[in-house]
Amino acid sequence: MTDTSDTRPAEGETQAPRQSRLHRLMRYIPLIAPVLLWAVPCWVLLHSGQHWPLPVTLAGTALFTLGLIGMPLAMVRGHGRRQQDRAAIIGDTLLGTIWILFTWSVLLGVLLRLALTVAGVGESQDRARIVTWAVLGITAVLLGWGYAEARRVPRVRRLDVQLPRLGAGLDGIRVVLITDTHYGPLDRTRWSAQVCETVNTLEADLVCHTGDIADGTAERRRAQAAPLGTVRATRARVYVTGNHEYYSEAQGWVDLMDEMGWEPLRNRHLLLERGGDTLVVAGVDDVTAESSGLAGHRAHLAAALNGADPDLPVLLLAHQPKFIDRAAAAGIDLQLSGHTHGGQIWPFHHLVRIDQPALAGLSHHGPRTLLYTSRGTGFWGPPFRVFAPSEITLLVLRSPHLPTST
Repeated sequence: MTDTSDTRPAEGETQAPRQSRLHRLMRYIPLIAPVLLWAVPCWVLLHSGQHWPLPVTLAGTALFTLGLIGMPLAMVRGHGRRQQDRAAIIGDTLLGTIWILFTWSVLLGVLLRLALTVAGVGESQDRARIVTWAVLGITAVLLGWGYAEARRVPRVRRLDVQLPRLGAGLDGIRVVLITDTHYGPLDRTRWSAQVCETVNTLEADLVCHTGDIADGTAERRRAQAAPLGTVRATRARVYVTGNHEYYSEAQGWVDLMDEMGWEPLRNRHLLLERGGDTLVVAGVDDVTAESSGLAGHRAHLAAALNGADPDLPVLLLAHQPKFIDRAAAAGIDLQLSGHTHGGQIWPFHHLVRIDQPALAGLSHHGPRTLLYTSRGTGFWGPPFRVFAPSEITLLVLRSPHLPTST
């Protein structure tokens, strides 16, 4: 017989140091990431065999060093306690710029240089300089295009969604989804009005906003959010909180949306009836609500469905796609979410997929649950969208049941 009492603590002792080392490493990531973002392009563009004239090398290196120091300082002043909009704009723009520059420095610094070498193009210095100009050219194009994509009024994405339990009387119900408007340091009052005008052309029965209205308090961003009060729907306008509301006095946003005629679905539901059939429209607070410490705020699906007939189809609003596990377990028919921005700036979507089960579009979960994830209507932080276009979504709900002829 083997006595395991001595071996278990030993296993625990070996696991504990591994976990502690991992936690220590995670703490250093916010310090390491900015250094890599600025150091890698600096090396690829200036110090990997180009042999630029000394003044060019010194000036370029100084510029990258200034960015490495200035970006975190601007981000802290802009998004920290001081909330200085000008600093936030500078920090966010630098972040988006260096992310694109880093991405293409890595890709072209390896692939293009390899291709040029295999093709026997020029000397080593020539190939290095070709890579530099290619990276700078592509970055400039993507920054210009990405800025235009972020600032334009989103295109409308239309799709039919069949719900097996939807009654024939509700066939053709038009649901418009906007989300992640992120009103913030860059004034988007005019853009907000144009988005709402576009929504009003869609003749929606139900308009949904699934959170992240703004970066900042309701008092501070009221002017940008005010056009939401002009949105029209024949049945209801409904809203749930996103994680960014909990960085900016969420209750103020709940109160403002209520004041503008939107129904905040804070772990509750309403009924949408037509042609003798009924749809349950429910909503939950964001999954970060409980950890915010704000009294009464948490994601509570059971409360949202309390009193609803379990035989009725359910449309659920939940800001983050990751809530779909709970929704599928409860037999929800369709969940509408945002949060991911579709990655916003390629290839950031790979990191988003680590945290979320879906990036964009319609996906199936469990025996009957559908999830629609919007790429978002606005943008967060860096004013760029690269290969992740924004959207206003029109979902036309379809019933498999033909209406009874009379």
